[in-house]
Amino acid sequence: MTRKFRGAAGTVALSATIALLAAGCAGGDASGSSDGSTAMTFWHNSTTGEGKAFWEDTVADFEAANPGVTIEIQAIQNEDMDGKLQTALNSGDAPDIFMARGGGKLADVVEAGQVMDLTDAIDDATMSALGGEGAFSAFTVDGKIYGMPTAVLPGGIYYSKDLFAAAGITSTPTTMDELNDAVTALKASGVDPIALGAKDAWPAAHWYYFFALRECSQDTITEAGSTMNFDDECWSKAGEDLEEFAGTNPFNNGFLTTSAQQGAGSSAGLIANHKAGMELMGAWNTGVIASLTPDEQPLADLGWFPFPELEGGKGEPGAMMGGVDGFSCSADAPKECADFLNFFMQKEYQEGYATAFHTLPASKEAQGVVTDPALQSILEAYNEAPYVEIWMDTTFGQNIGNALNSGVVDMLAGKGDAAGIVKSLTDAAAKE
Repeated sequence: MTRKFRGAAGTVALSATIALLAAGCAGGDASGSSDGSTAMTFWHNSTTGEGKAFWEDTVADFEAANPGVTIEIQAIQNEDMDGKLQTALNSGDAPDIFMARGGGKLADVVEAGQVMDLTDAIDDATMSALGGEGAFSAFTVDGKIYGMPTAVLPGGIYYSKDLFAAAGITSTPTTMDELNDAVTALKASGVDPIALGAKDAWPAAHWYYFFALRECSQDTITEAGSTMNFDDECWSKAGEDLEEFAGTNPFNNGFLTTSAQQGAGSSAGLIANHKAGMELMGAWNTGVIASLTPDEQPLADLGWFPFPELEGGKGEPGAMMGGVDGFSCSADAPKECADFLNFFMQKEYQEGYATAFHTLPASKEAQGVVTDPALQSILEAYNEAPYVEIWMDTTFGQNIGNALNSGVVDMLAGKGDAAGIVKSLTDAAAKE
């Protein structure tokens, strides 16, 4: 099997992050009436707080600027989004505007003819604000653009500066030996070293992704994203690295039944309430953590550092992994859908987006609003990264990605091993 899409393993142009939140459902087609009005449906994953309010206000402004156009908003629980969207697309009842992850997941939708070609619909102002065509790499399939990037989500390790200080940790880990030392120190101080929401599978798999980023060369990851071949020994070594690290019991008690982002008992909630010292997560986490602190304000002592380097690995030092969140239009959506995508990329809305989601906006013009220290650290590392890989479950597409995530959880639960992770990838790829 060969996939042809850019962004599965290339450098993604400088951008941003998004906060992932909670619940909703349903779908619908665009409709035009005899009086010339147009109705569209819009799915996003922000069901509470500032993010939800941002989209409501932005849609209201668009409707005011475009008389006769109405948009019905529906918020979908993040962990339910991919499955519900795929069902809606396959049933022919897709939302006109929907959240898109890019990479292999988008390539599958393009192949099925379910998404609009936006290549000629991106206006000059939007292209300039994003810094050129490179910003669309994760949403480009066979040379055509199928999505509007709103945020890049580079991953790394969030930590509590106060808990580090209490444990006697004076600097952030840069190697695996130093990370292991930090785990030991945090245990001795009486807190869980690392929060992990393995109930949702993908947060656990992030650990495998980053070990693979350090073990595998960029060319190897690029090839796997195209051919779905995982014969290189680096894929097995990444699993062995994770197996060895997990054997030190670095994660919170009950991590297999802990969710990632829902409530004070989630992995993000453990960080927000100083119950755990670290969490490996994408850059949306700043906003999620802020929503789970006792006063629902940004965590004052929140810090961030890149995933540690791995001695002997073939990945280039400083390489990062992250996602590119954005929005696409269904194949049958009216032209006003593309108008809406360009509309919310204006500077004032990108600045509002960054503020509402406590994140890094895709638009370079809007990045001046970023003042959070953790986000500034992410931005600095992102600027200096030699390349940025897309999350592997996104790169490989939904079916293979889900198999990968499940294989990692099985290993952590004692139901499999490192070889089983690679087998799950290979077996899933054979069914494509």
